[in-house]
Amino acid sequence: MFNLVLFGPPGSGKGTQSENILTTYDLQHISTGDLLRDEVSRHTPLGTEAKKYMDQGMLVPDEVVIGMISGKIDDTPDARGFIFDGFPRTRPQADALDKLLEFKNTKIHLVLALDVPEHELIKRLVHRGTTSGRSDDTEEVITKRIKEYHAKTKPVADYYNEHGKLEHVIGDHTIEETFKTLSKHINKYLLPVT
Repeated sequence: MFNLVLFGPPGSGKGTQSENILTTYDLQHISTGDLLRDEVSRHTPLGTEAKKYMDQGMLVPDEVVIGMISGKIDDTPDARGFIFDGFPRTRPQADALDKLLEFKNTKIHLVLALDVPEHELIKRLVHRGTTSGRSDDTEEVITKRIKEYHAKTKPVADYYNEHGKLEHVIGDHTIEETFKTLSKHINKYLLPVT
């Protein structure tokens, strides 16, 4: 089982590249946001626990999220692997995820970080805002979101770098060129499904 974490600031193309990776390598997608919504809608014990926090506008505790991830892995025993989206966001979460995967006799194999210059991110997001009508894509809000992303994810990137799992990928080329570079890293662990 191959497990990948894909990092990227808002506007880096992470969503597009995740889709390409999922399709090409037949991986399962673990989005903590999707997992939370699913567990809450099904009224599972973890979903009920998570809802208590969400209703108060609080972050769902790591152990609840880890429990949901564990359940998702158990529900798909034949998966070739997983791409983690939106998790881990902190060093303690990365450590907890490592412990969970070790318990399941697997690990995070690779962490890919999409690097895009800030001016390019702003340009992309402002364009997306004008074409989609999103009101949160003003230059001021975008700059704040990018700064917050870097502040929060830097410790996680450092964690994986210390473990020799982090690879930086230039993300301001074309979608195809960026995917080709991402694939070179993934192919060292897992070949595409033909």
